[in-house]
Amino acid sequence: MAPWRLLTANRFNEPMATPRVRTTALAYALVAPSLFGVVTFLLLPMLVVVWLSLHRWDLLGPIEFVGLDNWTSVLTDPAFGKSLVVTLLFMALVVPTQTVLGLVAATMLARGLPGTGFFRTVYVLPWICAPLAIAVLWRWILAPTDGALSTVLGTRIEWLTDPSLALPVVSAVVVWTNVGYVTLFFLAGILNIPADLHNAARTDGADAWQRFRHITLPMLRPTMFFVLVTGIVSAAQVFDTVYALTAGGPQGRTDLIAHRIYAEAFGAAAVGRAAVMALVLFVLLVGVTIVQHLYFRRRISYELT
Repeated sequence: MAPWRLLTANRFNEPMATPRVRTTALAYALVAPSLFGVVTFLLLPMLVVVWLSLHRWDLLGPIEFVGLDNWTSVLTDPAFGKSLVVTLLFMALVVPTQTVLGLVAATMLARGLPGTGFFRTVYVLPWICAPLAIAVLWRWILAPTDGALSTVLGTRIEWLTDPSLALPVVSAVVVWTNVGYVTLFFLAGILNIPADLHNAARTDGADAWQRFRHITLPMLRPTMFFVLVTGIVSAAQVFDTVYALTAGGPQGRTDLIAHRIYAEAFGAAAVGRAAVMALVLFVLLVGVTIVQHLYFRRRISYELT
């Protein structure tokens, strides 16, 4: 290449390269705090958990490498399998119920009736309170002898010690806690739907149910996807409520996976086994999230066009 062409190329490329480098450096600088948080509080702990799953440690003595012994022990443990089944049943009770109730409550609040602001606050109060405090309150309400509910009903019912009632009761408490959170997201999604769509459907003779089915629900699919994913993840991680209400009993009927991990790590001092359980839970949640994403991917429209 001729010298004058090199000078021309450098003269025109250098001013363009400098802003690009500065923009890239600025972008990395802005992302750095979040990236530091992700690496420090997400990636590194995950790597530590993977490392612990290959070792035996009782929190006091030396750490001993055992290879895949922890994995074999956990995956063949009937108690862990029962805990997984209980967790799946718990999720099947909690997630659909709180989703439907949240959608119904949001639909009612979206009408803008008098007192809507008050009910928005009331619905979200249980969710912003500490789960352990909520569980202690419900333990008093559900006490079989002098509890508020037994006093009102005038009969003694073992809400938390009856094997057939414990899991549904704990699920109801969790739904009561989370329904306000779900309601707020659905309400935001409903209020974001253009009123012109409903007005046009009303002009064409569509009734309230038809408008809800063919306009509101399809436009709420992004919100529905978010609510279901976060609902499943949070239901799989419930610990405080179970620990305060039933401590995993009776007969292991409320021994959710999060409680089982706690019992293994701090009750049985088997940190390696607890790490394996945590990784199994992580893989299951990732798998469920991927399945939901594949289902909603072609059914979500973020733009009216």
